[in-house]
Amino acid sequence: MTRMTRRSFLIAAQGSLPDLRDVVPDLVVPTLEDGEPAAGRRVRVSSQDAPELYHVLYLPTDWQPRGRYPVIVEYAGNGNYRNAYGDVSLGVPEGSNLGYGLSGGQGYLWLCLPYVNLEERRNQTLWWGSADATNEYGHRVLQQVCRRYGGDPKRVLLAGFSRGAIACSYLGLRDDRTAGQWRGFFAYSHFDGVRSWPYAESDRESALRRLRRLRGRPVFVCHEGSVEATRDFLTNGRVKGRFTYEPIRLRNHNDAWVLRDLPERRLARAWLQQVMR
Repeated sequence: MTRMTRRSFLIAAQGSLPDLRDVVPDLVVPTLEDGEPAAGRRVRVSSQDAPELYHVLYLPTDWQPRGRYPVIVEYAGNGNYRNAYGDVSLGVPEGSNLGYGLSGGQGYLWLCLPYVNLEERRNQTLWWGSADATNEYGHRVLQQVCRRYGGDPKRVLLAGFSRGAIACSYLGLRDDRTAGQWRGFFAYSHFDGVRSWPYAESDRESALRRLRRLRGRPVFVCHEGSVEATRDFLTNGRVKGRFTYEPIRLRNHNDAWVLRDLPERRLARAWLQQVMR
């Protein structure tokens, strides 16, 4: 018998876990709308000169014009993804769930940012497009959201699923200016540097250079099945941070677990409240 690799073993173990759809959701992400942002509305906001380049903004149900709110900034997973369990990712901002599930729709502004395809002036659904243009877009929009809707620039969390989890470091710690925006990080499923991917500077050493900009800040690391590969990478790389590791005990590669009343979500919410306090 061929010896089973660690990766093959983890995939097999993951398949024996429960399915996401066996747990009834207690949250439904609000329908995407056009128009002006308002309390309880999730709206698509396009660039004036590039309609296919857009972000999505949600104002909580308790939003008030003169209020002050922490902000969850979120990046989506890759598009063109489907697996054997029926999990699908389209790679678009409106497909994200983490910010809504973590906040329950209250108390937080939720901003879902795009990856920018600079040449075609549209959202990039697979990998990064232009990383520098993506970060510039994010800087500008985050400042606008804080100024217009009461976001607190000292309480901004960067979150992401899959590609977005890698983006917490690949984009979020890409340079000192960008790294300085975040109070903490929430990375679900994958992590920058754990394995190589088909783009430049996805290797371990490049990721460790980015992670030096973490400078001890809190990171919630979660993954379906097991978090041990990420734990090993960060421990062996001697990365300085306050890491919370939590395996998601479901087989799915799907961020909709946060829309369900699971022990992992309760733990994540408690962590978020502590970080944003």
